Amino acid sequence: MLAGDHITVRYGNRTAVEDLSFRLHEGEWLMLAGPNGAGKSTLIEAIAQGLPYSGVFRWKGEDIRTLKGAVLAQRIGILSQQNRVSYAYTVEEVVELGRYAFKKGMFSGKDEQGAGQVEKALEMTGMTELRHASMLTLSGGEMQRAFLAQVFAQNPQVMILDEPANHLDLKYQKQLFSLIQAWLKEPGRAVMSVVHDLNLARHYGTHAVLMDQGKCIAQGPIGEVMTQENLRQVYGMDVYEWMRTMLSQWTEE
Repeated sequence: MLAGDHITVRYGNRTAVEDLSFRLHEGEWLMLAGPNGAGKSTLIEAIAQGLPYSGVFRWKGEDIRTLKGAVLAQRIGILSQQNRVSYAYTVEEVVELGRYAFKKGMFSGKDEQGAGQVEKALEMTGMTELRHASMLTLSGGEMQRAFLAQVFAQNPQVMILDEPANHLDLKYQKQLFSLIQAWLKEPGRAVMSVVHDLNLARHYGTHAVLMDQGKCIAQGPIGEVMTQENLRQVYGMDVYEWMRTMLSQWTEE
């Protein structure tokens, strides 16, 4: 559904992503994993056309730079890591912006499915009771859920999420990932996400791209990528042993 071929992103003399290629197929949840500074968020920003890059991103074989903005938004929904609101929009107004790509023009009439998609998105993210609240009054977690609801209302074919669990407590982390997993089961959908928590990545991901210093170290099915040796290479430690040590605190004596 979505592919990147030889993607390179540079900031002056620094290369943030170097000659990286990937494939995202229907039904897959592709996890972008790796330490801070690996280039994961930069790759997503490039897909969103927010950064200059060399190489090609393709939507079902077509260079996404040739697609009109509204068409691209109907196909790919992106939740960035940093979302800021400087005006007192309500939660509902922000979620409704997810339907903008489906409006033909100022005088084209209402988006027939929009209201239903907005209601469903508010319910899915637990934001129905806060629909009339100002975004300026929300906590970081509530704001993250509001922007997630906007992407759900957009109802794209591919959902790209940069640290979707950022600022969320454990209850909403679990709910969020379960919701995305259920959303993914519908035909014609795929997900790509940056997740720092390797437990979440391993549990929910079907495939992964493991990155370090802008380069792809390994990619493929999640179990083949997140091996003990691959993780040791990029994190400089025995991640498997660390995970076992942390888990042992929760075992009953």
